[in-house]
Amino acid sequence: TFIGFLAGLHYWWPKMTGKLFSEKWAKVAFWLVFLGFNLTFLSMFTLGLEGMPRRYYDYLPRYHGGHLWATIGSWVLALGLLIAGIVFLHSLFKGKKAPKNPWGALGLEWTTPSPPPEHNFLEKPTVEDWPYSYDKVPEPAGVGA
Repeated sequence: TFIGFLAGLHYWWPKMTGKLFSEKWAKVAFWLVFLGFNLTFLSMFTLGLEGMPRRYYDYLPRYHGGHLWATIGSWVLALGLLIAGIVFLHSLFKGKKAPKNPWGALGLEWTTPSPPPEHNFLEKPTVEDWPYSYDKVPEPAGVGA
């Protein structure tokens, strides 16, 4: 759930703040979060399959390796989340101004100025096409490097 929240935050960040973030550092953060999450929780899953009981203060030495990998994964995950936070903070203060539709998306949220005015639209929007007609979309402006 938190990973989905983080993805949505990256998608709507230019709309919410009017600023671009570094796509390169956001990708670094993504891969660290992805690797750290999987390393942490797949290690715990494997330990469970091997018979490790849950919620024990101490455990048998045969489970030490799995706990070590889970701990390393949690550090990688924390580093990725820290970098994502820094990316957002940096963009708030030093980010370039976001174009109207940096992703080339077809949703109505990208037809309103950034940050959105009260009640979202200055005038009633007109829906001209299906929101998933990406074969008709021009090349997106892109986010910062």
